[in-house]
Formats: sequence, structure tokens, C-alpha cells
Amino acid sequence: MVRIQVILVAVDFSPHAERALETAVELAKVFGAKVHLLHCYQINLGGISPYGLAIPETFDRDVRAAAQRKLDEWGEKVRAEGVEVESHVSSMFPGITIPATAQELGADLIVMGTRGLTGLKHILLGSVAERTIRVAACPVLTVKLAEGE
Repeated sequence: MVRIQVILVAVDFSPHAERALETAVELAKVFGAKVHLLHCYQINLGGISPYGLAIPETFDRDVRAAAQRKLDEWGEKVRAEGVEVESHVSSMFPGITIPATAQELGADLIVMGTRGLTGLKHILLGSVAERTIRVAACPVLTVKLAEGE
């Protein structure tokens, strides 16, 4: 039987991520695993630089603090289910950071939501889930919302 002791859940606070977390919590209960929440935020400053706007020095710190507060809320829901949880925030690209964090933590499984983009949107936006699956050293479980959710 597969031993799953560490589950990394990539969250962007969307309904897709919420469903992935629910799935990860159920798996953690079955295996007695610890859940690690990871949120990656990216601030694209290139879009405003041509306008000569100055970004306040506290901007990154404020975004990180807001992300951490949201992760803390999600973490409390996990604890309420009787599952041990830890949270992590990164300002790096998720497609690289998720597999790297999984390796650092010794994760046995990555769980993440997927929007299931197709066609031009998929080509233009790419897929963090697809990149994670290709790069990660451990199994990756992608979770989609059910039809109509």
C-alpha cells in the first residue's frame, strides 16, 4: 500500500482550490498525513512601469500578509477536521515553486485544482497543473469541480 504522510496542496483561493483542499483533507484523514498549504502570488510590475508609477515599498509585504491571512483561514478549516496543517507563501511562479516546495518538504503527493482550460485559453495561459505534473518528483492529483459547480 502507498504511504502518504505529507500532502502539498497548491491553493489560489478559487472554488477549484477549495475542492482540491477538501479532497486532500479526506486523503490526509485516511493516511494520517500532514497537509501543507502553498499559495503563490505574482505581482506583474511590468504592466505599470511605462506609466512612471512608483510601487509603495510596503506593497509586496502587504500582499504577502493578506495571502498569509487567507491561508490561515483555510488552515483553521483543516485543523477543525483534525488534520495537522502548515502554510507557505511564495512570490515565485507556481509552476516552478509547487514542485520545488514538494521536494523540499518531502511531499508524497501534490493535490491541486484545475480549471480545465481548453483551446486558445490553454495555449495562451498555459497550465500550472500541467507544468507541475511534468516537473514534480511525486504524484500529482488534479481535482476538477463537478459539472454545474
